[in-house]
Amino acid sequence: MDVPEIDYRGELPPHRQIAAWILARIESGELQPGQPIDSEKDLMNAFGVARTTARRAIAYLRETGAVRTVAGRGSYVTGRG
Repeated sequence: MDVPEIDYRGELPPHRQIAAWILARIESGELQPGQPIDSEKDLMNAFGVARTTARRAIAYLRETGAVRTVAGRGSYVTGRG
């Protein structure tokens, strides 16, 4: 998985940068409705961030309606991002 480097001095906080990367993958068609997004653990490892940051990124995507989370199963693209 080729991920951008987090810009800790950038305008967007790290969790929003991760969310923007996932949204770009959804908008490009790389991730289709119904497909799972990366888990918190995957995002932690890929970006080198804390679990809280990964969790906030997924929560932000959920708030925007881009993903839905199923307890114990993961988060999935809704197609409404």
